[in-house]
Amino acid sequence: MTKTKTLPRPADFSDIRDWVFDLDNTLYPHHIDLFSQIDKNMTAYVSALLQMERDEARKLQKQYYLNHGTTLQGLMIHHRIDPNDFLEKAHAIDYSVLTPQPRLAAAIKALPGRKFIFTNGSVKHAQAAAGALGILDHFDDIFDIVAADYVPKPAGSTYDKFMSLNRVDTKRAAMFEDLPRNLTVPKALGMTTVLLVPQNLEGIVVEWWEKASGKDDHIDYVTDDLTVFLEALI
Repeated sequence: MTKTKTLPRPADFSDIRDWVFDLDNTLYPHHIDLFSQIDKNMTAYVSALLQMERDEARKLQKQYYLNHGTTLQGLMIHHRIDPNDFLEKAHAIDYSVLTPQPRLAAAIKALPGRKFIFTNGSVKHAQAAAGALGILDHFDDIFDIVAADYVPKPAGSTYDKFMSLNRVDTKRAAMFEDLPRNLTVPKALGMTTVLLVPQNLEGIVVEWWEKASGKDDHIDYVTDDLTVFLEALI
């Protein structure tokens, strides 16, 4: 167990045959700031829906995110919105900030076994982002918020559905995430867990619940460079 940024011990991953990756701020680094576009769209959606000023809407948006796992889930519970309309508007973004990452693509391709994207976003968003990174073709499947019946990570039922649908042996699986709370259930299921953190926290705003702490015993590895981490396994 380590709480510092580190390269993996290959022995810890020698039996891994299912590789599960979150999408946003995981398959691309936090400093790319693609998610900030989605974040602004979600604030605008809440503002228009509830006729709120931007600051008030953003506060409510973040409260729903904290309490329910996603802003979408909060809006569905409290305001009965159309989730498909929300996802379309939230993901109406410019993907050109993402560029092909041939080293990352090669590292993912070289991993033994199956590779999955497991996201609280939509399949369409995952395909666009992974496609822009040049890594889409190396994944076996994408499990999104629609497949999860709109119940987001970190809900245990959503992990259970993903594992059951794909017949994942959790003792031979690894999960990569940028949110510590989203690794709690995977660790309890027996998965090897890897937390992605920003390379440079300066100028990056994250909420308190998005940060790792010294008490995160459910996190096996912490790294700020997914490509280097995966290359160390090859």
